[in-house]
Amino acid sequence: MNAIATATVTTKDSGEAIDGVTVLGDYHENGGYDWMELIEAEGWAVVPSWGCDGWDLGQWPYVMVAATRTADSIGNLFGVATYCEGDVSCTFYRTKARQFEAITEQAFFHWKNGQAHGPDDLPEAAAELPSRYRIPYTVNAA
Repeated sequence: MNAIATATVTTKDSGEAIDGVTVLGDYHENGGYDWMELIEAEGWAVVPSWGCDGWDLGQWPYVMVAATRTADSIGNLFGVATYCEGDVSCTFYRTKARQFEAITEQAFFHWKNGQAHGPDDLPEAAAELPSRYRIPYTVNAA
């Protein structure tokens, strides 16, 4: 598969087959920062931080998680792509909640394995994470 292609995908949460979706594939031509720039032109964004305190999401430029929101004739589609030294996996969901869950699972994996700085009080499983660790990081401008 090319780094960026149009393909038929099956949503992970609803099991629908959807034609003509922009999908991210393996990218071994250059490094992670080049991949980040390439996917931005297709409506994807690498998510740098996750959770209430903005803990690291991945280990740039070697491991990154990207997200997108697009739509088809039925409704919204939410994508998640993981980049690990050029190997890319890409999944789609119908709901933002399921997209957040997929990103949270990635964050937990990297936090738990010491590959990214995360909360000090991690539970044993991602399903046990408190809600404050399952949300996008936002900066509160006062």
